[in-house]
Amino acid sequence: MNKFKYSNTNKRYHTLDYFYKKKFGEKVFKVSLNAGFSCPNIDGTVGYGGCIYCSKLGSGEFAGNKNDSLEKQFIDIKDKMLKKWPHAKYIGYFQARTNTYAPVEKLKSIYEPILRIENVVGLNIATRPDSISEECLSYLEELNKRTYLTIELGLQTTNPKTSKIINRCHSLNCFDNMVKKLRDRNINVIVHIINGLPYESKKDMLNTIKHINKLDIQGIKIHMLSVIKNTKLEKIYNKEKFHILSKEEYIDIVINQLELLRPEIVIHRITGDPKIEELIEPNWLVKKFCILNDIDKEMVKRNTYQGAKINE
Repeated sequence: MNKFKYSNTNKRYHTLDYFYKKKFGEKVFKVSLNAGFSCPNIDGTVGYGGCIYCSKLGSGEFAGNKNDSLEKQFIDIKDKMLKKWPHAKYIGYFQARTNTYAPVEKLKSIYEPILRIENVVGLNIATRPDSISEECLSYLEELNKRTYLTIELGLQTTNPKTSKIINRCHSLNCFDNMVKKLRDRNINVIVHIINGLPYESKKDMLNTIKHINKLDIQGIKIHMLSVIKNTKLEKIYNKEKFHILSKEEYIDIVINQLELLRPEIVIHRITGDPKIEELIEPNWLVKKFCILNDIDKEMVKRNTYQGAKINE
């Protein structure tokens, strides 16, 4: 029998579905939106070309069509998802690129209409730690008092060499400082990391988790590196053929990472979800539910759970 505290299923880690049902008392799903933001790592503010793995959609492959109004994007995606969960509530998810990279008045014109939609219970805003101004922080603090707000920060790795390879263009210190600023205002923080980055070892990936676990964060998204068509990463891979994690390697690393994480940290994502037609490697990544099931089975086999080795 599963005795993991934060689960009412066979999961041995703290799932987002479990968290939302406990918090809101019912099913909640995210509606992914594309507000047409740019990125300081693209326009030259901090760098050019963006992160090497970033697609032309800026990690917004499953967000709405940026040529449509946000309200239309929201309704189109919401109506599709309601067919599966007809009695759910919604969270507006600003997903593509850097969603605080604009003046505050512009941000208000983007966020506020979504909050006025019936049954919206919160916002998730994906951004970079170097792209939240003091004025923006004050607005987010006020927003947090009116709705369930979560800020998603991309870290990807704590290894400075890897960070340079992927052209991340912000420091670990910058990231840590922004987490503190957000938490000082009681704003929830989710961290994005990527396993399988070029030339990273398993130790590197576990070190990233160990660092994150010391911070006051509320959630994490764990991705597998996707080599996507028409990215700089594709060119590097074709030239250097760096090692791509096998499914078995990935599952082993993820379980080891979960064992090191505090049990109260919510696992928002545990694998990537690329579009099949855009994916170069790894091919096994297209079978998302197989990966999830294999993680569950292996955790049972090892008789382990999130936080099992938190003191190691």
